[in-house]
Amino acid sequence: MAQSDFGLIAGQQRSSWIRLRTMILLRWVAIVGQLVALTVAQRMYGLQLELGLCYLAVGVSVIGNLIAIFIFPENKRLAESENLLMVLFDLLQLGFLLALTGGLNNPFALLMLGPVTVSAAILTTRSTILVGATAIIIVTLLSEFHLPLLTQDGALLRIPDLFVFGNWIALVIAVCFIGLYSRRVTVEIHSMSDALSATQMALSREQKLTDLGGVIAAAAHELGTPLATIKLTSGELMEELEGQPELREDAALIREQADRCRDILRDMGRAGKDDLHLRQAPLMAVVQEAAEPHVHRGKHVKYTHDPDAGIEMDQPSILRQPEIIHGLRNLVQNAVDFARSTVWIEAHWTDDRITLRIMDDGRGFPPQVLGRIGDPFVRARKAGNARVERPEYEGMGLGLFIAKTLLERSGAGLTFANGSDPYASTPVDGEYRGAIVAVEWPRHKIDARIGENAVPQGQNEKIKA
Repeated sequence: MAQSDFGLIAGQQRSSWIRLRTMILLRWVAIVGQLVALTVAQRMYGLQLELGLCYLAVGVSVIGNLIAIFIFPENKRLAESENLLMVLFDLLQLGFLLALTGGLNNPFALLMLGPVTVSAAILTTRSTILVGATAIIIVTLLSEFHLPLLTQDGALLRIPDLFVFGNWIALVIAVCFIGLYSRRVTVEIHSMSDALSATQMALSREQKLTDLGGVIAAAAHELGTPLATIKLTSGELMEELEGQPELREDAALIREQADRCRDILRDMGRAGKDDLHLRQAPLMAVVQEAAEPHVHRGKHVKYTHDPDAGIEMDQPSILRQPEIIHGLRNLVQNAVDFARSTVWIEAHWTDDRITLRIMDDGRGFPPQVLGRIGDPFVRARKAGNARVERPEYEGMGLGLFIAKTLLERSGAGLTFANGSDPYASTPVDGEYRGAIVAVEWPRHKIDARIGENAVPQGQNEKIKA
């Protein structure tokens, strides 16, 4: 599944995450609170209220809850429109009840913020704006149109007009601020949730490919001897059946099919690396494996390593973890996408650290987002320039986030920088002028020969039947 498809499906499903039972429970809490407030106001403080209308307003909520309980199943998931209607109903019911009990003179007017906060957390931006606008309209009407609060002696309970105006301003600001704040936090949480889910899917896919490669390579190794025996035996039969053309033809067919099986296993085993220990490989071999899908896309990918690090056999052998391979592959993909002609992959290692630098000769990272690289930029569409530079990729902008998350899981630290000003004139060809991504591990985290992750040396274990 493409990342863009994943994001679209996740966004569509999220509006149906809220269960009807949850909304019913919240409404019961509100109903109990309203009944308690009305009872206390009348019996303890002796306020003269239009109890008939007040209980009618509360009764409407009770009837709505009972209808929902008896008509719909408890596990029903509310659609976006159904959620919106329930929140608007609660908002209007609360507004009507406040109009019967003093309007903005009633301190419980603060509860108008509740439905706005709920809508910002569970509804889309458009629905949240609608609920917020409705709340502001209701608050404005309550400041002018409401029944007065009277004591048992007939005294009017009313705060000065200046305070009424202040309450109105405060509620309008609170509706806007809390709605915006709640919406922003919710979007961030949902973005991170989608991005982490996409990361887990990518890692799961890479793990399956790695496991499959190991099984294929092991099968090729184990079946090599039986196939060689079949080939040898069929060859001897062909020599003995010189005078029997039909039987000799059958023996030739057996040998031909044995050769075919050998070729198939060799090709399949190549995907799993024919080394003895599939869990480890030289550093540059892992780097080349990660970059391999993108080296034939019209850009020159150059591999180099520190000449002072020693000869080839001194190159560290690292773990072939799916996190490392997939993370590096995403970084190389990003470099190839935006490079003009060349991508450089440099490796450096010491006794304590292993460092990779992936560089290109493109325009580099935009300075305004350089500090935010690695965040899950979930976008519905791309800018025109991005579509021109990356015509074959229309994802969610999760590539760098996935790479950063997976590589950090393996113990790496990532830094992002530019080789030059992206908006400056083009420098001399061959200069590292584009984006630079440095990936650095403590050596003991990924070294497959020393330290806590050392892989045992020797013969591979045979596959048990």
